[in-house]
Amino acid sequence: MIVTEVIPYTPDPNKRAKRIEEAANAHEARGEELVSALSTPNCGAILIFRAPQAASCGK
Repeated sequence: MIVTEVIPYTPDPNKRAKRIEEAANAHEARGEELVSALSTPNCGAILIFRAPQAASCGK
């Protein structure tokens, strides 16, 4: 399963990086892995996470 999070308008790159870091750490604590981070033209970001797969029966 894929999960996304949008980081809103944050013009200061250091603050934007900190917001991305905080979001990534929160998702990692839930077992989700950061797959990609895309910077948006409006000084925001879209983070894409992969959620852990549920155990499959018979595999």
